[in-house]
Amino acid sequence: MIKNVAADSTAEAYLELLAARGIDYFFGNGGTDFGPIIEAYAKRLEAEALVPQPITVPHEATAMAMAHGYTNVTGKPQVVMVHTIPGTANAVGGLINANRSQIPMLFSAGRTPLTEGQQTASRDGAIHWPQESFDQGSMVREWVKWDYELRAGADLEGVVDRALAIAQSEPQGPVYLTLPREVLAAKVGEFTYSDRPRMTAGEMVAAPAAIAAAAAALAGAKNPIAITRSVGKDPGAVAPLVALAEALGMAVFEPGPVFANFPQDHPLHAGADAGSALAEADVVLILEADVPWMPKQHAVPHETTVITIGSDPLFSKYPVRGFPSDISLAGKPRLTLQALADAVQQEGVDLAARSSRQQRWAASHQRLREALRAQALKGKEQRPIDKAWFSHCVEEVRDADTVVVNELCLDMTQLCLTTPGSFYGVSTAGNLGWGVGAALGTKLAAPDKTVICGVGDGSYIFGSPEAGHWVARAYDLPVLFLVFNNSGWNAVARATQNVYPEGYAVKTRRGPFTDLAPTLDFEHIIESAGGYGEQVTDPADLPNALQRGLRVVKEEKRQALLNVVGFRP
Repeated sequence: MIKNVAADSTAEAYLELLAARGIDYFFGNGGTDFGPIIEAYAKRLEAEALVPQPITVPHEATAMAMAHGYTNVTGKPQVVMVHTIPGTANAVGGLINANRSQIPMLFSAGRTPLTEGQQTASRDGAIHWPQESFDQGSMVREWVKWDYELRAGADLEGVVDRALAIAQSEPQGPVYLTLPREVLAAKVGEFTYSDRPRMTAGEMVAAPAAIAAAAAALAGAKNPIAITRSVGKDPGAVAPLVALAEALGMAVFEPGPVFANFPQDHPLHAGADAGSALAEADVVLILEADVPWMPKQHAVPHETTVITIGSDPLFSKYPVRGFPSDISLAGKPRLTLQALADAVQQEGVDLAARSSRQQRWAASHQRLREALRAQALKGKEQRPIDKAWFSHCVEEVRDADTVVVNELCLDMTQLCLTTPGSFYGVSTAGNLGWGVGAALGTKLAAPDKTVICGVGDGSYIFGSPEAGHWVARAYDLPVLFLVFNNSGWNAVARATQNVYPEGYAVKTRRGPFTDLAPTLDFEHIIESAGGYGEQVTDPADLPNALQRGLRVVKEEKRQALLNVVGFRP
């Protein structure tokens, strides 16, 4: 059906179209290019017309992470708009995270006015000359699937539909659209568009011959194992993975999980480290894992068959990645796993061998869980607070209505995730500052859930926490923030130690650029935004402190933060 609506400007038509295409939120960090957007919003809100809800975000990193977190929960891409080249520059870190995590997003920016003339939206401020670049899209081109500058309002529908379709096609990812002020302000009068998008993203599945070859290898394997980090991005992929693992008696490893990929209380869940199992595996199934093991430490035997499943199983955007893939199954993992599980059933599996594997992995699973619990309890009395004990305490207070968002805070081996959508992490791409905004986006998408956000002290500083706490206060998003404060960047220290295990930095325990002492009183930052803050130094008080924080979030509907003074190895 063709729709005709009144629209004074291209900006107003843009908001109409975004709402019609199912965009829920417009995360904005405004500048001098936003005038037509602001005017269009003011008019349409006054008329109670349908628009994506505008969310003002005082820092671009927070806006990007909020859109990322919202899409994690809903699967729906959202819109972020920032201010010309400065806003784009500030947002690039979040864009890299979205790219590496395969998060669809319509990332947009205003464009400095093109003209020096007398048009309504022509240049009228000193900022408009130094703030122009020759090629604004070049700043982000490596990290987006597509970029374009809207040149005429007449092309609006086709451009937006194309942007959203490309963002949602596999492998998913962000796209970039720049919007010159003159184009946004151009008079329209009437906007005509279709109620159906001109194009949509399709779902792909691996070829039947490749599925059959993979099924034959798995069904005939004596010791198959699976490794995944992100297959749970699609919650529908978890059930077919469990079915496949059970059909084969196949252990599933999760090195650094970014989603809840496989129920961790399942007897076939084998923990985080697949390295020791690689030498004995005759078939290795890699599912959405960009770094399944560390090549410096482990390798698969030459005769081992490696099968990879993913929307881009070869991770074609990574310049160097030499992990083997004898059979590559590209497509939607949920569809591929279901087809593979069906094919394995048709192939048939040696039932006695499967039973033996199941028993062996179940015993290993039990030993692992007991060892992890003992590790946590060993740190119960340790000061500063031990990360394993801290993470164990978080696991103890987590319930079925809790969603955990983690960035370099929790020891993931101490959690026992069983439900898809109960946990979200971020790519190891290295752009810190994701957690605070992502937790707010998660709460926005799941208002009935309790959201616990774990960040390291460095990650918290990177995340522009003042912007995040302002958003939480302005839009009533009560989140429990946990800052594991060890006064340093341990990732930097460990990287130095890996290269120079007996070097001066290790011997002298001096690490320039790794030390964040003296630490800040992070609990006071949230207090300035009307939240509850508390510093925790006593490991025995951790359980009670977590309960106090949760009470504030659940009952008082206020954000809360625990500054947990932690041990630095």
